Amino acid sequence: MSAVLEVEGLRKKYGATTALKDVSLQLHENEVLALLGDNGAGKSTLIKILSGVVRPDAGAIRIDGAEVDIHSPHDARKLGIETVYQDLALFDNSTAIGNFFAGREKTRFLGWVDDKAMRRETEEIIDRLQVNLPGDGEVGLMSGGQRQAVACARAIAFGKRIVILDEPTSALGAREAGNVLRLIKDAAEQGTSVIVISHNMEHVIEVADRAVVLRQGRYIGEETPSKETQERLVSMIVGGGDEA
Repeated sequence: MSAVLEVEGLRKKYGATTALKDVSLQLHENEVLALLGDNGAGKSTLIKILSGVVRPDAGAIRIDGAEVDIHSPHDARKLGIETVYQDLALFDNSTAIGNFFAGREKTRFLGWVDDKAMRRETEEIIDRLQVNLPGDGEVGLMSGGQRQAVACARAIAFGKRIVILDEPTSALGAREAGNVLRLIKDAAEQGTSVIVISHNMEHVIEVADRAVVLRQGRYIGEETPSKETQERLVSMIVGGGDEA
């Protein structure tokens, strides 16, 4: 299986604190990769580097085998990388359509915003992803699961190669979390590679093909998530067992 993303020897320090130390990993085509670790493990720093929010001190990032330099979120998006953070970064007073195309509005003759084209494309995306959303309702009035679905669907729609999701099911009920997990699996089946940060091991086992563990800024090891490997994954996270 070929690698869509390769991270090699990433390092990042904030003053005397080492956030990442020589972290290397791969993300494969059509794969859901879980990124696991306690608070302070380096997960957030890693995804901020991949998203262009933070610059690494050293190391290399390759997309489809070619080394890239991600200076900004705009650079990341041009490379086909979309990220959904825990705060979702949605405009509450706008609709799903407004949130889908914020900063990338479709225009027609003389630069007029093409509302019909954006509505049509949003409806096509929502239909393809089987997301149940109120058509013109403000995002601020939606449920937590619907808001999460808007953010995930937007990322999946525009993330041509890679989608990164930070705790996508946190604070959601079982039904809404199930819908988000379905979105993630469908995205991988339709050709998008996904990185998921999660503390919910049951969700990781349900959706992820592989899990990588970070601890104190270091790569610790990886496993195929399952009921049988759950204890080993937890042991790697907390530091209580053999490390790969």
